Amino acid sequence: QVQLVESGGGLVQVGGSLRLNCEVFGRTFNRYRNTVAWFRQAPGKEREFVTAIRWYSGTTDYADSVKGRFTISRDNAKLTVDLQMNSLKPEDTAIYFCATGRNIISSMISSEYDIWGQGTQVTVSS
Repeated sequence: QVQLVESGGGLVQVGGSLRLNCEVFGRTFNRYRNTVAWFRQAPGKEREFVTAIRWYSGTTDYADSVKGRFTISRDNAKLTVDLQMNSLKPEDTAIYFCATGRNIISSMISSEYDIWGQGTQVTVSS
């Protein structure tokens, strides 16, 4: 069974940066088939897609709202995924969740992912 553990959240001022980390545990994680994504959920709002990376190819997808500011990357040896967030805005405030699934067709659809981390809080103050 795969487990995901997020870290790196916190409080930052507008325009600042944070780096989130998602560590993958479990022998059943498939480097050839799995995609790892970040979603976020702000208070009173639905969970929304942020970014995703297909592990084998390294292909990435980004929500329009974070393009040019956020960067997703993976470390194949450590089985970790990082989310570098720059030029943060108050609207980036949310709980950020790491998720993974196998043979995902549409990386932006949350229901495609079957394993989720517990989330890490990111707060951007103005």
